[in-house]
Amino acid sequence: MSVSTAPSVPARRVAPAPLAGKGVAAALLIMVAWGGLLAWLLAGYQPNWHAPGPYLLVLLQTHLYTGLFITAHDAMHGVVSPNKRLNNALGTVATVLFAYNWFPNQLPKHHDHHRHVGTQADPDFHSEDHAGFLPWLARFAWNYVTWWQVLLMAVTYNVLKLYFPQTNVIAFWMIPAVLATLQLFFFGTYLPHRGEHEPENRHKSRSQLRHHVWAFVTCYFFGYHFEHHDQPYLPWWRLWKTKV
Repeated sequence: MSVSTAPSVPARRVAPAPLAGKGVAAALLIMVAWGGLLAWLLAGYQPNWHAPGPYLLVLLQTHLYTGLFITAHDAMHGVVSPNKRLNNALGTVATVLFAYNWFPNQLPKHHDHHRHVGTQADPDFHSEDHAGFLPWLARFAWNYVTWWQVLLMAVTYNVLKLYFPQTNVIAFWMIPAVLATLQLFFFGTYLPHRGEHEPENRHKSRSQLRHHVWAFVTCYFFGYHFEHHDQPYLPWWRLWKTKV
C-alpha cells in the first residue's frame, strides 16, 4: 500500500488561484458522466457476467460515484465555484446523487473534522476502542448514515426495478454506491488518520506516497491527505501539485 507513516517533507505550497469556471466544469463533467453511464447501464446494457466487461463497468461507476462525493467535498471548501449559491447548489446535487446524503448536514461535520482532527470533537475520530477497520467503519456509518437515506434508497430501488432489469439496478446503482463509500472511507479516512501521529504532525494525517495515477484512481488525489489538510483551499484537480 503506497502510504507513508508520516509526511517526510513538508507539502509544497501551492497558492490559491481563480477557479475561472474550472471547478464548475469538473463538477458537471463528473455528474454528467455518472448519470449518463448509469442511464445506459440500466436501460441499454445487457451484461455478460462471464466476461470482464461488466465488472470493469462496475468499477468505473464506482469511481464516478466517488467523484460525486469528492465534488461535494470540494463544495464544502467553497472551491467548486466562487459564487456561493452555485457552489452550494452543486454540492447539494452531488451529495443527493450519492445515496441521498444531505449537504447542509455534511458541511458542519466536515469542518469540525478539519478544526478538531484527531480529537473527541472530530466526528471522524476513532478512539483506541475503535482502532480496527470494521469497528471504525461501523462508527463512521453510524455518524453519517441516516434512516432517511436508507428509506429513500429502498424506495428508489423498488421504483427502478419496475422499469429496469433488477440485476442491472443492483450491479450498477447499488453496489457501486456501497463500494464508493468503502473507497472513500478507506483511502480518505482510515489510512490517513489511523494510529498514532508524530507530535510535529499538526494535521494528524498520513499521506500516500507520490504516484499521481494511483492517487487519482484510488480517491481523486485525497490519498495526499496531509497535503489536503495543509491546503484545504485547493480543489481535487489541483491537489496533486502539492506533492513533493
